[in-house]
Amino acid sequence: MRKVSLLTMLFCFLVLGTQVQAQEHWTEGPVWEVNYYRTKPGKFDDYLKFLRRNFAKISAEQKKAGLILDAKVLLQTNNAGPNDWDIAIAYLYPSFAKALDFNKADFDKAEEIATKHYAETDRDKRTAANDAARLPNRDYIGTRYLREVTLKPMP
Repeated sequence: MRKVSLLTMLFCFLVLGTQVQAQEHWTEGPVWEVNYYRTKPGKFDDYLKFLRRNFAKISAEQKKAGLILDAKVLLQTNNAGPNDWDIAIAYLYPSFAKALDFNKADFDKAEEIATKHYAETDRDKRTAANDAARLPNRDYIGTRYLREVTLKPMP
């Protein structure tokens, strides 16, 4: 019996010890959701106009409403190839839970903001009009979730 307890303690120390050791270098911060897009040939300017007209205003309202902490548009200047992203849209959330878990109250706030911005109460019509304006300009590449960390100073 004592041997089993000793083995269990050793196992827990080895498994949990690596977790503790890994986090001694930083404190966890907020989470970025980064969506990557590739603009279609000759459509870069059109897509940026769409973002200026819509993304900038909506993300500012989402920030005021407490849905996000921040939002950014990032441009890649040295593309690796024709299938690489050139525009990334990033949203900052306080945690993975806020970024990934559905919350009805947050959804309703976001819908209210979109309805006000697009002056369209029918969600399906609003989505169709929005898709018609943006989808011809870019292709979706993928999404990543990145944890921001603050490095702890060395002793």
